[in-house]
Amino acid sequence: MKLLLDECTPQRLKANFTGHEVFTVNDVGLKGVKNGALLRAAAGNFEALITVDRKMPLQQNVSGLDLALIVLVTRPCRYPTVEAARPQGA
Repeated sequence: MKLLLDECTPQRLKANFTGHEVFTVNDVGLKGVKNGALLRAAAGNFEALITVDRKMPLQQNVSGLDLALIVLVTRPCRYPTVEAARPQGA
């Protein structure tokens, strides 16, 4: 599966998705791109966007995009807690 990590997601998480192609927004030149434009750029190029931005699904309509949006809900938003929230088997 080809995954994209949002800018607000700890970048160290990239190594934890073994068996998948994982890129950060910085890797693909999308650093600083706002949510709506980021979702449109990711659609068709990635299978899922992984974020810790809990507001994104409320602020953006992803229903027409060929992209899954995975929101990791953690507090605090630091690598150890986010890594623990990572979907098992991913």
